[in-house]
Amino acid sequence: MTDTKSYFTNLTSLLRKEWQEDLQQYKDKILYTAIPEKKKSGVCWYPVVVNSHHIGTGEKLVLELEKTTDLEQAHMFQGGGTVSFYANTGEKDKGSSAITGVIKYVRKSKMGIVLNDDDLPDWINDGKLGIDLMFDEASYREMERTLKVLGKQEAGRLFDLCEILLGKKSPQREPAFAPVLPSLNAIQNKALEVIIEARDLAIVHGPPGTGKTTTLIQSVKEVVKLEKQVLVTAPSNAAVDVMVEKLAEEGINVLRLGHPARVTNRVIENSLDARIAAHDSFKELRTVRKKYEEYRNVAFKYKRNFGHAERQQRKLLLQEAGRFRDEADMLENYITSSLLDNAQVIACTLVGSNHYLLKDRVFKTVFIDEAGQALEPACWIPILKANRVIMTGDHQQLPPTVKSFEAAKEGLENTLFQKNVGYHSTDVMLEEQYRMKPEIMAFPSKFFYNDKLQAAPSAIEREALPNVAIMKFIDTAGCGYQEKVNPESRSTYNEEEGRLLIDQLLANIETMGEEYVLSNQITFGVIAPYKAQIELLKEVLLQKGLSKELLDLIDVNTVDSFQGQERDSIFIGFTRSNEDGEIGFLKDIRRTNVAMTRARRQLIMIGDSATLGSNNFYNQLVEHCTATDAYQSAFELIYS
Repeated sequence: MTDTKSYFTNLTSLLRKEWQEDLQQYKDKILYTAIPEKKKSGVCWYPVVVNSHHIGTGEKLVLELEKTTDLEQAHMFQGGGTVSFYANTGEKDKGSSAITGVIKYVRKSKMGIVLNDDDLPDWINDGKLGIDLMFDEASYREMERTLKVLGKQEAGRLFDLCEILLGKKSPQREPAFAPVLPSLNAIQNKALEVIIEARDLAIVHGPPGTGKTTTLIQSVKEVVKLEKQVLVTAPSNAAVDVMVEKLAEEGINVLRLGHPARVTNRVIENSLDARIAAHDSFKELRTVRKKYEEYRNVAFKYKRNFGHAERQQRKLLLQEAGRFRDEADMLENYITSSLLDNAQVIACTLVGSNHYLLKDRVFKTVFIDEAGQALEPACWIPILKANRVIMTGDHQQLPPTVKSFEAAKEGLENTLFQKNVGYHSTDVMLEEQYRMKPEIMAFPSKFFYNDKLQAAPSAIEREALPNVAIMKFIDTAGCGYQEKVNPESRSTYNEEEGRLLIDQLLANIETMGEEYVLSNQITFGVIAPYKAQIELLKEVLLQKGLSKELLDLIDVNTVDSFQGQERDSIFIGFTRSNEDGEIGFLKDIRRTNVAMTRARRQLIMIGDSATLGSNNFYNQLVEHCTATDAYQSAFELIYS
């Protein structure tokens, strides 16, 4: 058995491989690439103009930028990303003609960024402005630092947690009173009991639609009654914000740490910056800061050539400015400490738990949500601050993103959640699901969850969509629907399959009746595995001339965008169709599990069984659909 030190040394090695691969991909896309190529890769907007600027949350400067060309160009910018805002001077090193910022929002051709600077740059009116996506090494540095700390542990509580999480010791339970909540079902209450009694580690495995988030929120609420404060974390800002929103709705005093640009508007009032601005002492803080700025500005108006009296005057002014600065710092520390001490829940991302304000804080309980998606080195960061750990998630859904094939193959793609789920007495799997009709639930339950999922009465009784199939696999084998590759993006698409999918979607809507769809607000999700196919599907859909009201009910995107969501009807196009049986990253069947389990009332899948059948999962899926009378050849649709 590998000792703890060697384990973390090996994990550090895998992290560095991922770090280097991520950095190299960034360099290939940005540093060594001309602007036209960067734009095609989706990592650059150029040229852009400044529409407006204002002071936002946390007294930070916010710019709204708009690109003036290539308005339909696909891109990789999204909220929370780090960017470089620059003036194109023609020099290889942009130097002082660039500042960094964080993306607040992206809306079609407009982008809001929060600058990491207090003032507008001098070159902002010079024209030739652009935005590049930046590589963020801070997360990697923090993960590496954490692994070094863990590798040095030889005794103590943190060492014990390491031994338990690495499978060398068993987690223990201590008898304690756990309430039976009427808002939870029997197995959810069992999970709550395990969480209350766990001394070291508890794991809640929540398959799709089983109420994992509900269970987690109620568990946090009950633990807060027993403990002064808990830390709640997740791998992504979006996942953290979901928890913050729901905890706040339950009346919990939750404080959200993180950059204001990475916090959604729904929970911005729970952010540290917003709470500081709302504090009773904030007006006094602004007054003191203003005095500091005034004295400092007056002091630096003195030029170099001045005499002894002027020099003494500047010294006095700077001393007075320093006094106000110290007073402002003390007042801000008082406000911040007060907010932190009074919060029942402190919420942040995994990497965000290294926040300087949490440096000396240890929590009796640390919750890690969506742990099945969390890169293991990131998961250990909040564990440094824990006496016990509660992990929730589902390792059969979306995995963490690992860019290094070598690191993934050597184990980095395996999460800490995955290494522990199913092995301990402090492990509970939620089994009653509320989302899917039983016909949709059956196959994912059998293949991924040992056939343990049970449809709740509300799922069984949910009204089926009128006059259409609940589940169907439409087989394009033999139709000649060959996949192609976009020469620029290298992304795969299948034009014939895409058109068939949209035609089937519209045929379903016509069968149900557009009036029924609109009056009942029936929602549709169209999912494909490749960005090129998504672009094709969107284009074909727009060509159909649907009303805006109907288009608003139809979302077309990759599976990642649907994680944690659901729709009444889901259409999946598998895209791949070739003579070699190559299915690319469709081999990661967890992604297909996510796609299938977004559906409440209808699931329609379209694919080439001859190509997909080279994989056991898809072969069994087709067999299941055939056995349940949910299989149809595309020939029947083409020639009917």
